[in-house]
Amino acid sequence: MFRLDKKTAVVTGAGSGIGKAIAITFAKQGALVHILELDAAKAAETVAEIEAVGGKAFAHTCNVTSQPDVIGLFNAIGAVHILANIAGIAHIGKADTTSEADFDRLMQVNVKGVYNCIYAAIPALRKAGGGSIINMASIAAHVGLPDRFAYSTAKGAVLAMTLSVAKDYLAEKIRCNSISPARVHTPFVDGFLKNNYPGKEQEMFEKLSRTQPIGRMGEPHEVAALALYLCSDEASFITGCDYAIDGGFIKLNN
Repeated sequence: MFRLDKKTAVVTGAGSGIGKAIAITFAKQGALVHILELDAAKAAETVAEIEAVGGKAFAHTCNVTSQPDVIGLFNAIGAVHILANIAGIAHIGKADTTSEADFDRLMQVNVKGVYNCIYAAIPALRKAGGGSIINMASIAAHVGLPDRFAYSTAKGAVLAMTLSVAKDYLAEKIRCNSISPARVHTPFVDGFLKNNYPGKEQEMFEKLSRTQPIGRMGEPHEVAALALYLCSDEASFITGCDYAIDGGFIKLNN
């Protein structure tokens, strides 16, 4: 079950964290993985890890905010069965403390970047006879989180985009779903704690972990397992859905 043999997958933001875990998981399950990543060195590390476990992957340096660059890469890749839109950035701030520049930057990466990849992937998915798109949303699209104005706005757009794409391409056998994680332990979290709470990293890590009802943060491989299912043939009856993977945050945090 959940094999991806003879399938080609494109994973954005696969140089670290959730994107990296998804790329490695897809490759272990037989997919040929194309990594679209702004950081060439990190992309190369992911490819090396995939090759070390017998998988096959290619790294492409790409800024997802540039539509010509994204289209050019998809044209070069050819037919695609899976697109995982994982690339994204975070931001902390309220509506009146978020600068116009920061707001625009979040929209460019987290919204336009997803749109650019979907725009370029649809013809590639058609060539493959259909396939699956996974977008990375967030619990921030579902609940009010403090100091996450721009990030919540962007992820809300991703969730709405997912529903629209799922509806528009039903007849072409192109499925589209999204995943909404709560806090996941990634290098971003470690960097955030180091920069904002020097000397108190472990204390703050435990505090943030306890905000999930389950009592811990998620792990990238857990999100990757959900993405694998949604992109597999076993999930062929699923489209237009968002999956919270949040340790009970949305339903049990009261």
